[in-house]
This record gives sequence, structure tokens and C-alpha cells, in this order.
Amino acid sequence: MTFTVLVAPSGFKESLSANEVADCIGEGVLRAFPQAKILKAPMVDGGEGFTEALIAATGGTMHRLAVTGPVGDPVQSFFGFLGGAPVPTAVIEMAAAAGLRLVPRDRRNPCLTTSYGVGELIKVALDAGAERILLGCGDSGINDGGAGMAEALGVRFLDDEGRPLAAGGAALARLATVDMSGRDPRLETVRIDAAVNWHNMLLGPRGVARVFGPQKGASPEQVELLAQAMDNYAAHILATTGTDVGAAEGAGASGGLGAAVLGLLSGKLHPRYDIVMNYLDLDSLIARANLVITAEGSLDGQTPFGKVPAEVGHRAKAAGLPVIALAGTIGKGVTLNFEHGIDAFASILKRPCSLDEAIGAASKLLVRAAEDASRMILVGMRLNQASAVLRNQNLALRAKASPRAAA
Repeated sequence: MTFTVLVAPSGFKESLSANEVADCIGEGVLRAFPQAKILKAPMVDGGEGFTEALIAATGGTMHRLAVTGPVGDPVQSFFGFLGGAPVPTAVIEMAAAAGLRLVPRDRRNPCLTTSYGVGELIKVALDAGAERILLGCGDSGINDGGAGMAEALGVRFLDDEGRPLAAGGAALARLATVDMSGRDPRLETVRIDAAVNWHNMLLGPRGVARVFGPQKGASPEQVELLAQAMDNYAAHILATTGTDVGAAEGAGASGGLGAAVLGLLSGKLHPRYDIVMNYLDLDSLIARANLVITAEGSLDGQTPFGKVPAEVGHRAKAAGLPVIALAGTIGKGVTLNFEHGIDAFASILKRPCSLDEAIGAASKLLVRAAEDASRMILVGMRLNQASAVLRNQNLALRAKASPRAAA
């Protein structure tokens, strides 16, 4: 019988794409088990790789251009159009214009970073004839609530003296007026569907500033400033448009970008996999596999809340398959993943090292970790085979000694 392994990983942020991770794991499995059949399903969740994956799955086209990056400097970016869609459908990942990887490490201040370039991508897609936009939300380097994106599309944010606010989330603490009069009129007719982490809220103790601000470089004082700014921002969106983004599931996605999509661009938010799985045929691949290996840069107590390993785990468990997760780092609360389809996990790091060192050696470490996990599986398979042989021998001896007992 052919032993088939499905490799369905996420990318490792700022290190390896999902395709590269899948290739590394596949190589490691084959080192230990050369006769295995490898199926690959690089996974995306709305962050980096979202556009490439959907374009590849549909035979679409990619378009490249320069936009305003998260720290205000021009960056090379891209968007795509789906192939075979019933209406012209653009695919945009916000990380291509405002992702964390585009923020230099010495300039990581989410009080100042902007999503303006995301709005520029949307505007160019509209210029190119898009009637629907799929917007992937993930891997952001901003916490401006999507205000920069909306500004690029004509929405104005003013202080109490009628002056435009500076870029960045912190300035929203001084927001007094949301002026929608100059909003791009094409937003009235285009359909925007955003793939978001449904668990990400804009406000409160689990709001985007408090949960993700520190990951983007915010100090404790800056976290509180951003949280207050988001409170003020949500209140003004509600007063201006009647949309309560503060209570909306997914509104906190990508530094609050979901709030602007919903409240200012007339778009809709969707749990990320409700969109992604329309284009990635994961379930049919699971049906052909004996084992699933998934992976992500970090595995911890947040993983069950919308991350790739948990989604893969849930789907594999529905088919009765075992699941192994490999990760760059193992964090607090990781054992919660045992309740969400993951049967075993391991870090690819074998000794303490710096982040730069880990990133530089990620591919080599991942291949080795996949090989090690596969060799463990082979030991288990051989033990099962040995147990089966011993069991059959015992049955044969019992039958020989007492045919009636064997019967």
C-alpha cells in the first residue's frame, strides 16, 4: 500500500512562503521515507500568498506596480485578476502594501504606519475594470484601522479644527469628523469581500491594539494610545455611517482594516476560509492521504483562533487522519491545539539562536524537522507491524495447540 502524506502548511512570516515550506517538508519526509507519495497544498489565510494562490488556482493574471508602503516610502506591490470568474474579480492582499515585512525593524511603530497603499491597490483595480474585489487580510504591519486605505479612496479624516489628520493609528485619537463626500463613487457598485480572521475584534481587552500592537513594535503606552484611538474611530464611523464596527466580528483584522472595509467602503467581511476554500481543494487531497503535516512560524494558544494549522487539523480530523504540526517557535498555551485536530507538534529549532539566525537557516531546519518527525512515524509503523506479526504467531500457536480454542 502506498503511504501518502499531505503537506498543508502556512508560510513562515518574513522567512519562507507557504510553497517553500511545503517543499522543505516534502523533502524531509522523502529523506526518511523515499517510497512515500507527497501531496502538497500550500495554505493561505488572507495574508502573504493569498493573491498568488488564488491566481494560480484559477489561471488568472498578476499585475505589478509601486504603491505607498506602510512607512510612507514607495514599495513594489501587486494585485491580480481571477481566471474564469463570472465578473472581473480582482484579488488583493493587504500585506502586499502594508505588511509587516515591509516595515523595517528599526521603524516598527504602529502609531505611525499606514494602510494608504492598500487603497491605492483598490483604486488601480477599479481603474482596470474590477466589479468584485477579494481582499485578503493578514500579516499586517499597521494599526490605523484602515483609515489610510479609506483616505486613498477619497474619505477624509479631520480634527476639531477641520485639518486633515496625519497618517497612522495614533492620530485617530484626535479624529473629530469623517468626511465621506469625496469617497470614490465606484465603491457604490463594486462588491468587496474581505477574508478576515473572524476572531479579531477592533475594541476591548481582546481588541486589535492590545492583542497585536506589541507584535508590531508598540510599547505599553502606545498600546493604550492606539486602543483609545480605535475607540474614537469606531464612535465616529458609527455616527457617520450607522455601522457599529466596534461590535463587528472580524473588524479588528489586519490592524483594524476590517473596520474600514465594513464601515467606510461598503464591503463585507467573511471568515477567511469561507473564501479561501472556494479556490483551494484541500478536502479532496485529505481524502487521498494517510497522514497530514501542517506548519506555521509560531504555534501557541492563539493558533486555534483562525490560524492555518487549526483549520487543517479540523478538516483532517473530520476524515479521521492524524495531524502533525511543525513550527518555528512553540508558545504559551500550545497544548490547546490538541483539542483542535493537532495530534503532535514539534519546533524546528534544536538549540537557542537569534531570530536572524533562525530565519537564515529556516529551510534547512524545516527539512531536518520533517525528516525527524517522519523517522518517528516509521518507528511507530514498524512497532505496529512487529505487534501484528507477534499477534499472528500467537494465534497460530494457540490454533496448533488447541484447534477448539482457536475456533
